[in-house]
Amino acid sequence: MTDTAERRLGVLQSLESSGAGFQLASHDLDIRGAGNLLGDEQSGHIREVGYELYQAMLEEAVANLKNGDEDYEDKNEWSPQISLGMPVMIPEHYVPDLQLRMQLYRRSGDLTDIRDIDAAGAELIDRFGPLPEEVEALLKVILVKALCRQANVEKVDAGPKGAVITLRNNEFPNPAALVRLVSDPANQVRIKPDQKLVFACNWPTPDARLKGAAAILSRMAKLAENAA
Repeated sequence: MTDTAERRLGVLQSLESSGAGFQLASHDLDIRGAGNLLGDEQSGHIREVGYELYQAMLEEAVANLKNGDEDYEDKNEWSPQISLGMPVMIPEHYVPDLQLRMQLYRRSGDLTDIRDIDAAGAELIDRFGPLPEEVEALLKVILVKALCRQANVEKVDAGPKGAVITLRNNEFPNPAALVRLVSDPANQVRIKPDQKLVFACNWPTPDARLKGAAAILSRMAKLAENAA
């Protein structure tokens, strides 16, 4: 019998109360992965973007349906999309309880200030021990998302050769500063015909992509903050 089969049997034995069907489905989802929700592979890309981003996207879709408007958008709650090609999650071995993990994901989705993000990391260390790499990456991605909101960046796609950044509604709070940024050859950045920004960088590892993306977004956030 495989480890996965034993875990599923253990879940079945532990469910005796009403609503067990939903709990079983939740546990099974956690055991086998989310499937083809956000990508074309069996495990999907949910492990790369993180559950909190997936949850935000799902909540946005539900809000659209409730309002009966496919173009509905909450201007205060929009969620930047970050794609780095690395696992960003809270592993089961770090927080075994599924409901607690879901609660931590929801709480992390509300973090917008670097001090709150640092405090959340300190709390996790205090409760569960040293942070695994996946959790450290999750907290850093949350910080990058906060910087994205400041810079009006809707999407960040990072790879070994650099990053492609999409501005929300193709707008930047400080257009003049953005023009200067693009005009300086030292920055190695150009604007594509679709108004996306392409930063040419050498990021051979996921960690390098994360640090590099954070540095770029930090600079763009400062430029946006200095808008007249």
